[in-house]
Amino acid sequence: MSALPPSALPDRTDALVIGGGVIGTAIACELAEAGVGTVLLERGTLGSGSSGSTANVVRTYFPGEARTGALAVRSMTAYRSFAERTGTPLGLERVGFMVLFTEERQVEEFHRDHAAQRDAGVDVQLVSAAEAAQLNPLLDESTILAAAWSPEAYSCDPVAIVRGYAAAAQEAGAVLRTETPVTGIDPDGRVHTPAGSILAGTVICAAGAWSGEVAALAGVRLPVAPEPIELLLTDPPAEPTGALPMTLHPSSLRIRAWKDRVLVGMGRPQEGESRDAWLQRLARQLGTTYPALDGIRLRRGWGGALDASPDGLPLIGRDSSRPFLHAAGFSGQGLCQAPAAGELVRDLYLGKEGN
Repeated sequence: MSALPPSALPDRTDALVIGGGVIGTAIACELAEAGVGTVLLERGTLGSGSSGSTANVVRTYFPGEARTGALAVRSMTAYRSFAERTGTPLGLERVGFMVLFTEERQVEEFHRDHAAQRDAGVDVQLVSAAEAAQLNPLLDESTILAAAWSPEAYSCDPVAIVRGYAAAAQEAGAVLRTETPVTGIDPDGRVHTPAGSILAGTVICAAGAWSGEVAALAGVRLPVAPEPIELLLTDPPAEPTGALPMTLHPSSLRIRAWKDRVLVGMGRPQEGESRDAWLQRLARQLGTTYPALDGIRLRRGWGGALDASPDGLPLIGRDSSRPFLHAAGFSGQGLCQAPAAGELVRDLYLGKEGN
């Protein structure tokens, strides 16, 4: 995927997308294929931000958030035809997603939310502790009451998603520029970079964890803040784990199989908590919930910053006073919602809200 030299930065464009992750490239692809003159600017390399800091799973079930589930269901449909559309296979492999319940109120909340999830097209059901232990053999069933089980969760390659959308966008006429940070945005839509400036009819912010800063350059307040995340890898367990579903505990501990190891995450250190104390807390929870992993060595995996919104819900919309659109605040779930986000921003640009 070639990048244009600085001298080739166009003088103007209909739409300028800031951010080259899964959200930004999805938007650029949708706009370009709709016939909109599109330029995308990425401050680093494509997919180098939040898109590369996840557990590489796309899913449709989001506890208590049927609206997010609806976007994810719409996106899953797009992913199933992604290779045909872009020529890039995603290697989707079903892993399933399970949410553990340790309190009766959590089970009650599941029942209250279930109809909305079903109406959104989400495939999820309540399973017993024994059934949960069959789905995830590492689980100590005595530590939970029940679980929500959703089979519609797949391991994927985020790099392939970004690459596929970027290639399709370029094929449709979009110009993609990497290593081109935005340094200023004027009221008239002129966007400044170290490679020069470009006049945009509409600026579209899809800069992930840096979306708040980018929006501020245009005088727009976007309540998105970077939230650090770290994922860990265990040493290979004594006994092979086989295929494990991605499993979420109420403590925020999550695991999934990763080749011959287990990928582990549990938020980040709390305010005033050291990383060592966080690791000890994580290790205790891991050993309690999954006895076979008690005492196993945890190694650094990878990390980054997520684009966190105040309530964890994505912010997709337009500024009322200027031609400025935004798609940010996906709070680590951008992979699951990127195709739908691209379509929604395209429709906002074309004045087709509500599609």
